[in-house]
Amino acid sequence: MEYVYASLLLHYAKRPINEDTLRKVLEAAGIEVDDVRVKAVVAALSSVNIDEAIKSASIAVPAAATAAQPVQPEAQAAAPKEEAETKKEEEKPSEEEAVEGLAALFG
Repeated sequence: MEYVYASLLLHYAKRPINEDTLRKVLEAAGIEVDDVRVKAVVAALSSVNIDEAIKSASIAVPAAATAAQPVQPEAQAAAPKEEAETKKEEEKPSEEEAVEGLAALFG
């Protein structure tokens, strides 16, 4: 996975993704470089449009990436209140749920 990350870093820096640059990035990160893997990654990425691959990725955007986006002031004020209400509801199971839970243990 670190080989892919190093390749993405090179792409982001607008540097060529070749064996030499990939090896340098991995070595700078303190990773023991496997020459066969370096050649395989470079060969595999030579025919890939990385920008298009990123745009069409079928994975969800990580929460950390969306956290960097500015939040509207109204949303900031509402968020703690909504979280508090959700926690109150989650913390107290009803008596029926508690009885069902106990019945499942002995049933």
